[in-house]
Amino acid sequence: MKAAVFLKAGKVEVQNIPKPKLQKPTDAIIKIVRASVCGSDLWWFRGLTERAAPSLVGHEAIGIVEEKGSAVKDVQVGDFVIAPFTHGCGHCAACLAGFDGNCSNQEAGSNGGYQGEYLRFTNANWALVKIPGQPEDYSDEMLNSLVTLADVMATGYHAATSAEVKAGDTVVVLGDGAVGLCGVIAAKLLGAQKIIAMSRHADRQKLALNFGATDLVSERGEAAVKKVLELTQGAGVDAVLECVGTELSVETAIKVARPGAVVGRVGIPQKAEMNTNNLFWQNTGLRGGIASVTTDDQKVLLSAVLRGEIHPGKVFSQRFALDDIQAAYEAMDQRTAIKSLVTVAK
Repeated sequence: MKAAVFLKAGKVEVQNIPKPKLQKPTDAIIKIVRASVCGSDLWWFRGLTERAAPSLVGHEAIGIVEEKGSAVKDVQVGDFVIAPFTHGCGHCAACLAGFDGNCSNQEAGSNGGYQGEYLRFTNANWALVKIPGQPEDYSDEMLNSLVTLADVMATGYHAATSAEVKAGDTVVVLGDGAVGLCGVIAAKLLGAQKIIAMSRHADRQKLALNFGATDLVSERGEAAVKKVLELTQGAGVDAVLECVGTELSVETAIKVARPGAVVGRVGIPQKAEMNTNNLFWQNTGLRGGIASVTTDDQKVLLSAVLRGEIHPGKVFSQRFALDDIQAAYEAMDQRTAIKSLVTVAK
């Protein structure tokens, strides 16, 4: 089978490798239909973090269950499914509390191989999210939206729920990548009245407005803080979705929040140290982390996509065949694509 393999910083290629096999009763083998490149993949692609080489890559996909282990009862061979990156077991304390991203029974090395023709998926009984029907029952646009439910739409939603966004709120979204743009969708879905998207790129600004943003702020740092305070008559915002992870982004998030607001943080931290004193003096809350993909897909997001209430697949601005995986990564690395879709099978 074909699969994308990481070789070194800046280099991925498609190789022929053995098709995965069931190893545990809780496994399933998924025939991938569509996958995608995530912004977090760029960390190791750019050499900013270490990754073993060669190694299989990708953690977002939809596909068909081709085989399943004896313990997998909730999905059947032939089912069309979302393959979340979180691999929650469904019965540990974290999963039962709704935090399957922190499942205590995740298998090491589960996140890899989604950018290939077949995937061995662990904790398949509960973690896989069944989609009604088959791929051919859906439009191209709908299939794209379903791909986002494996990660970015769920991550944007996790930022919004962590920030406790509610009807009538004024919200700031920091980050105009796919996660930030999905955060705009999530804030709108939860009833936010005013959504301020921070973005400096015209294509992303346009999409943010399409998704429900009411205001745009292109400035950064103190200039951005000043602009947000002007838009809120000096009050600050009720909730902040921090979808970047840099020190500057977190600092900005804290400064634009009104007293008592909550910052929902899903941007992967890029610095170990953080001064929390400013949170204390403003009674600002800080929550967030790894998304609860299966939980939120099952409860809210899949039905919202199927009803046509949200259209997160619009974050895919370029598409590539699996054989062109290097170009898919380069497009995101060079910011010519907001997010790269990878088509694997029809």
